[in-house]
Amino acid sequence: MDFVMLIGVGLLTGVTTVLFGFGGGFVAVPVVVWADAVLGADAMRVATATSALVMVVNAGFATAVTPRRVLLSLRGSGALLLLLAAGASVGALATCLAPAALAHWAFVAYVALTIADLLLRPGFLRPNTQVGTAYDAPRPLPAVLGAPIGAVAAFLGVGGSVMTVPAMRRAGHAMHVATALANPLTLAIALPATAVSLYVAAVPTAAHTQVHLVGLIDLRAASALLLGALPVISVLRRRPPRIPDRIHAWAYIGLLLMVTVAMLLVV
Repeated sequence: MDFVMLIGVGLLTGVTTVLFGFGGGFVAVPVVVWADAVLGADAMRVATATSALVMVVNAGFATAVTPRRVLLSLRGSGALLLLLAAGASVGALATCLAPAALAHWAFVAYVALTIADLLLRPGFLRPNTQVGTAYDAPRPLPAVLGAPIGAVAAFLGVGGSVMTVPAMRRAGHAMHVATALANPLTLAIALPATAVSLYVAAVPTAAHTQVHLVGLIDLRAASALLLGALPVISVLRRRPPRIPDRIHAWAYIGLLLMVTVAMLLVV
């Protein structure tokens, strides 16, 4: 039954990957914490690592099928991508070493503060420039922010889209462009985070449960999530829904609020 439910949640991660650039991280973390609750406090570590693997596949696939004209907005962002990857390596290692409860409550606090920022600070619900100029907007982030974004995103298992999408939005991108560009940036974070998670010591409590891990990654949960997500990404990328820009932005905030509630419920 857990496997079937994870496939169902995978469908949702596919939708969030295409519509919000999440790559599955925000949705995957609460559900894996729930599915692997038998691991106790270590469930958050496993959820973060499993989320990274799901994001590698989802974000990589979504990037591959994104129109080239959209990806051209990332020209000149090589230094940003490298620093995102470097920061993610540090963040993933910190997840392995930090108290498990710290990551859980940091996740909740981070998302709650982000919601407040998006609602209170101008530039997200209404972009600073006209939507028609979205493809000509400046690159989404200064390279110097790559390392801290990568570290925080990998530590929490969120992929970084909750920082990169608002930044690109405030740079003048329409929501559909900002969320599409979040996927290659998420991939730069998720790849090194997954590599670190595969090679660290497994969770000791897993030996006494039915949860089978490779490093910190629950491959069963990741497989179920991807089984649901990949077909959805393929369909939505070929036939993307037309959502009014303002409604798209509000839906982004609404999803963050739902994830915050979910994380509070799995405490």
